[in-house]
Amino acid sequence: MTTGNQFRLGRAKRGQQGVIVAVGNRDGGRRDDAFDSELERRLLEIGFVEGARVEVLHEGFLGRDPIAVKLDAMRVALRRHEADIILVREASPAATAGARS
Repeated sequence: MTTGNQFRLGRAKRGQQGVIVAVGNRDGGRRDDAFDSELERRLLEIGFVEGARVEVLHEGFLGRDPIAVKLDAMRVALRRHEADIILVREASPAATAGARS
């Protein structure tokens, strides 16, 4: 497995892929602990958990918001400010494809 740089999912561009490292601890932007706690809980319930594979499939036309994300076998739409609390380790397409086999 190839390790790469880490990035916030909310800052990812179309086509970027990786594996979720953590959910929580927004690093910048709006800081609202009640909002972040509720959002973190909801994202975990959906399946944004450590080790899940993600890929940014689409970006909205205006301001690149929202984004459509492939989360393992699901497709999920998120606003970028929501996706900012998801930390991802970058993976090459070949490494991600190999992990699925």
